[in-house]
Amino acid sequence: MHLYLHIPFCRQACHYCDFHFSTVLSQREVMVKAMVQELTIQKAYLAHKKLTSIYLGGGTPSLLSEKQVNLLFDQINLQFTIDVDAEITLEANPEDLTPEYIQTLKKIGINRLSVGIQTFNNESLRHLHRNHDSQQSTRAIKNAQDLGIENISVDIIYGLKEHTLSDTEYDIQQAILLDVEHISAYSLTIEPRTVFGKQKEKGLLKELPDNQMAAHFELSHQLLQSAGFEAYEVSNFAKNKRYSRHNSSYWNQEEYLGIGPSAHSFNVQSRQWNVANNKSYMLAIEQGNPHFEVEYLSPENRINEYIMTRLRTMWGLDLAYLKQSLEQINQSLPSTEIEEWKEKQWANEIDGFLILTESGKLIADKLSSDIFLI
Repeated sequence: MHLYLHIPFCRQACHYCDFHFSTVLSQREVMVKAMVQELTIQKAYLAHKKLTSIYLGGGTPSLLSEKQVNLLFDQINLQFTIDVDAEITLEANPEDLTPEYIQTLKKIGINRLSVGIQTFNNESLRHLHRNHDSQQSTRAIKNAQDLGIENISVDIIYGLKEHTLSDTEYDIQQAILLDVEHISAYSLTIEPRTVFGKQKEKGLLKELPDNQMAAHFELSHQLLQSAGFEAYEVSNFAKNKRYSRHNSSYWNQEEYLGIGPSAHSFNVQSRQWNVANNKSYMLAIEQGNPHFEVEYLSPENRINEYIMTRLRTMWGLDLAYLKQSLEQINQSLPSTEIEEWKEKQWANEIDGFLILTESGKLIADKLSSDIFLI
């Protein structure tokens, strides 16, 4: 079982981000108290199960004080059993990772950091509206490593405005030089409700053409794999098998509980998500009645989710399991599509598993949708 806590606060809005957050930092204390209360209300969702991962995401969890993080973990320890080997991750911005704050996190039990570096180009950081510079990025990682946090992931975004392949190569190489165990490398996606989305609408910003973005994707994969990183998911790379246990739970359809505004939960049979509004969330919790919507998953939904998530990973689709699941609803394996993928070298069948090739990963979402059940 896995636990996700959404910390919905940021110092400022990054121009590409469409996650739920607020810049009204004065509400942190009351929000944490509401989340503590929700942990009590929702404890039965993970009843009698050990937590093998806890993930504080956002937003910017590193904006929480020692007292606020402690309040959350006191309640987690009270309501749940945490595995002795649990992966406990906190997302952080580089400017927050001072030696003092890192010591605080270690004392609380955080054993993995996910650091939002995005790029080492200071001009691009300003364009993204980030609050740090490249020197702070390097210093933050060194601080954490010096203080004994070995399990560190960094985020890199490629395909930024006016970035050439040389810029992407520089960012990836700098990330590799940090000697971290995990790197997430994403292409820039321009979402409608963001600053970049509005600029795109007005014709002030353009996304890279698909062929250029594909070149950045292929270069990042080549550089990372040459440096000893496994591409265990389309955008995620790990050394020494330090896969993100928490994120892997999503791709492996394992159960998880989400706490906080906009957080999602999944128990195989259904998915639910909290209201994405801080005021509405806190008011509902205060009344003892969390505001969330529920979607009950049909067998078709569950098969589609399996295809969508597993096909993006290096483990691929278990064809025997997929065939058995399809037969239960009187459907058959999409053999025509699978054969086409193999012929076009988009996928290989290895020991009964269908695994995408590098060229297949470029179009992973399209390939998934081609075999979805309607």
